[in-house]
Amino acid sequence: MAGPRPGTSVQIHSYKHNGQLHRVWNSSMVLKGTSDTVIIANDKALVTESDGRTWITREPAICYFHSKYWFNIIGMLRTDGIYYYCNISSPFVFEEGTIKYIDYDLDVKVFPDMTYTLLDEDEYELHSQLMNYPKVLDRILKNNIEYLIRWVRQRKGPFSPEFVDQWYERYLTYR
Repeated sequence: MAGPRPGTSVQIHSYKHNGQLHRVWNSSMVLKGTSDTVIIANDKALVTESDGRTWITREPAICYFHSKYWFNIIGMLRTDGIYYYCNISSPFVFEEGTIKYIDYDLDVKVFPDMTYTLLDEDEYELHSQLMNYPKVLDRILKNNIEYLIRWVRQRKGPFSPEFVDQWYERYLTYR
């Protein structure tokens, strides 16, 4: 799988385990694209929900996707610091100009001081039963939450102090 070319625009499609389209981000700028890692940026992106409702993101964001890890990370640049929203998800695939992944409901919100909260555990339990998540998937997802939290504690990858700022500066050169 080849990655998207830097400087190109891509869509992001989030699906549910049953294959149903969950959410679409209309346009994001590729900053880095390899077969393993994609880093994109967006600002005021149009997002369409599965029920047709739309909304626009409020602030610039740097998004990190990896083909090995069962999460993706969104660093949102706000006036009081960088907030992270981490989706526990399948690794991404890139096809037909689109980054695609399966959203597994669980999310980790990380605050500028690197404290964090696990969100949507009840939604995960409900969907796990409704969509028959296999036991092995539950283990994979929970192991990846632990891995993600280690990254937060160690300030690794997208959580390193300079990561979001450096990629945001690159994004500004494309605008």
